[in-house]
Amino acid sequence: MRRRSMLLATGAAALGTQLGSRAFAAARSGPLLDHDIPVDLDGSEYVDLSDRVGALAPLTTGTIVVTFRTTSHNEAMTLLSASDPTVPSSNITLNLSGGALQFSVRDRGSVLINVMTRTRYDDGLRHTVAVTVDASGTRLHAGGRTVFETSRHSFFGHASGLSALALGRNLDSDHPGGEWFCTGTIERAAVWDRVLDASELIAQSPRPDLADLGRISTILNSDTPATWVVTGDSITHGALHTNGWRSYPEHWTERVRWELGKPKNQDFVIDSGVSGATSAELVARFGERVTAFSPEVVSIMIGTNDIATAGLGPEVYRANLVSLVRSVRALPGAPVPVLQSPNPVDPAKWPGRVGLSQYAQVMGEVAAQEGVVFVDHYTDWLSSNGGQVPLSLLNDGLHPNERGHHRLALKMIKDLRVFDIGSRVCSLRVP
Repeated sequence: MRRRSMLLATGAAALGTQLGSRAFAAARSGPLLDHDIPVDLDGSEYVDLSDRVGALAPLTTGTIVVTFRTTSHNEAMTLLSASDPTVPSSNITLNLSGGALQFSVRDRGSVLINVMTRTRYDDGLRHTVAVTVDASGTRLHAGGRTVFETSRHSFFGHASGLSALALGRNLDSDHPGGEWFCTGTIERAAVWDRVLDASELIAQSPRPDLADLGRISTILNSDTPATWVVTGDSITHGALHTNGWRSYPEHWTERVRWELGKPKNQDFVIDSGVSGATSAELVARFGERVTAFSPEVVSIMIGTNDIATAGLGPEVYRANLVSLVRSVRALPGAPVPVLQSPNPVDPAKWPGRVGLSQYAQVMGEVAAQEGVVFVDHYTDWLSSNGGQVPLSLLNDGLHPNERGHHRLALKMIKDLRVFDIGSRVCSLRVP
């Protein structure tokens, strides 16, 4: 552990004060607490900020923001917690539970609020999460985007006797040594006595999420049923080459409609991929392939046939993708588009599709231009195999086999933030 984060339980209060000497601000317009010196925690350490809890204890409205990166998958990891250490279960805690973002307030064993996302944030990447609370309700945010909301609301002032405040652990009389220790880096933790607006939350995030990723997260975290349309060509169709195993849309269906629990089993996932389809055909048949299903989210994986079709060069392909994205957004309810690149193919067997990398690049450019979530399978497959096409993932050198489809599903699951190592879909081993 680096010296900057050597905050052991013994003497932690003094060290926390020393680390925070330049990091706190009490101005009304700014945060009441702002600990902005990164600390590396190994699962047994924490940063004691109890000398600051008095400023936060009365708050019934406000915002908590934490920027962090995990280095392991723990069942429970505290980001910030204020508690009464003399009694059991009297605390306000922002933490990760199995990677999901959780916010809870308890007062002497009485649970005032306990909400948790289905989306997960223990992937080793840098995340900025926030909770905002006022009389209208509680909202959880990631990357500056709202991902969950409820009308229930409680904050520091609703938990009595708060005298302990820490990054990286929770403390109560049942756990005098602490519990829910964090493993990873907490870069910053700040608390305001007011609700930050959308632009302020984005400004607090070093790497703001796309608005569309926030919308997808909200759909995944909502109990309102949603319809997902997954469309494309034979790869999305999933026929023949899966050898009887599930295709990537089927893996996604299992992950959402079963593993995420009720009532997500009331979501619908519709695979409207058709073997031989091109971007031009998808534009022409958009009504029957997409519109007919009244979707909330539309995933598009297309391009493998475009490169082998006269008149569908990269620039026509680009125009078709833009048309598809904008057509999705123009549907009732403004569904969220997702672009998924084609996978690479075996150049020895399919020399006419060697230039598929250019189509994947064009799709990435369109995604950036249109602000669309981009699941880049092309780069993912190559980077996982030393820059070479992983032939073991292909059935005929072009179509993914059962292993290839699982790889596609894992990338989609990770990029849309519902990866869980304990999931049967995520941990599946295909022989």
